[in-house]
Amino acid sequence: MIEVKDETFVKEVLEADLPVVVDFWAAWCGPCKAMEPIFKTLAEEYDGKLKFVKVNIDETTLGVDLGVRSIPTFAMFHNGAVAATTSGARSKDRMKEWLAEQIQPETSAK
Repeated sequence: MIEVKDETFVKEVLEADLPVVVDFWAAWCGPCKAMEPIFKTLAEEYDGKLKFVKVNIDETTLGVDLGVRSIPTFAMFHNGAVAATTSGARSKDRMKEWLAEQIQPETSAK
């Protein structure tokens, strides 16, 4: 899992071969901190099926550019475009449900 900046967003997210899940977060955000271990675990479980990246909204303009209004916000990018978004802290199971709604069944983690 990598941290994406303004200058690496196109290459790492928009031009990625896999669907990309972006975590928009900030260091001062309590719910963002609570989601960090869940996001990391999901990145490991879906390795090779989905790409997981983080965007610190205090260090980039990406959150503003993409209309992120609250954090944490999770966005699924597929073929260079936002396919879906969800906001707020949630359990690992709820995140897996959201991911499953966005991806093909054969891509789902086992």
